[in-house]
Amino acid sequence: SMHVRTLKSALVSLVVLLLTAFFASSLALSWMGVPASKDMISASQALAGRSTPEVLSNIHFVLKTPLRPPFPEGLKRGVFATGCYWGTEKGYWKLPSVYSTAVGYAGGYTPNPTYNEVCSGHTGHTEAVHVVYDPERISYADLLKQFFESHDPSQLMRQGNDAGTQYRGAIFYADDEQRALAEAAKASYAKSLGRDVVTEIQPLQEFYYAHEEFQQYLARPGSRPYCSAEPQGVPLAPYEEWAPEELKAKHTPKLPHAYWEKFGPRPGCTIKGPNTQNKWPL
Repeated sequence: SMHVRTLKSALVSLVVLLLTAFFASSLALSWMGVPASKDMISASQALAGRSTPEVLSNIHFVLKTPLRPPFPEGLKRGVFATGCYWGTEKGYWKLPSVYSTAVGYAGGYTPNPTYNEVCSGHTGHTEAVHVVYDPERISYADLLKQFFESHDPSQLMRQGNDAGTQYRGAIFYADDEQRALAEAAKASYAKSLGRDVVTEIQPLQEFYYAHEEFQQYLARPGSRPYCSAEPQGVPLAPYEEWAPEELKAKHTPKLPHAYWEKFGPRPGCTIKGPNTQNKWPL
């Protein structure tokens, strides 16, 4: 029986030791500044990443256009984040005169991150969509309308069921005109919504492409029809009411009210409907 008591005592000591080690490591992590899911990390806390980008087929699964540059002359690009990038991307590739879209990561520190690394919250990136479009046929103002109406931009570091810095809403601008339009649209939408809009508006430093299987994911056979976006059913105010005076003529929307009435985002799931690109005019 003494042997049994000694064994029990040793087991208790081991459990206490393991618990102590666990709590000590948890405290150490918090002291080191390892973030909760809603806290942005600093550059010094970011994962190291890698120098090699994802290997891609470079063919858009739906549009059959290239995912990566070079793109045809005269095309522009915008990068948008509205939560889980699967639904965001489908919303954009369906817009008429969008040339190409791709999912990936932006706004953080880790070069060429993996999906799991981004999900850990330790890259600083958010899930984002790269949109290449023809400005002669679709305006950046049209892309902004799709952005604000396809999710709830008042949710901080989350969208619907998806929480964490990797789901934060953001617009990454490619030039000063995009920045001015994005900031004006954001201020206007906050008024229409009646609450703060927390969309980040940042210069586009680098867009890192996600892996092949997640490109145009919702159009691929066997994909999971997942969507956590929460459109509010509140339209962006007419362009004339919010566009900066000096940019009004240059960026006039190309898609009319009738287009948005037929194809625009609605409250509820944003990923229903065919995967084919919308044609306009009908």
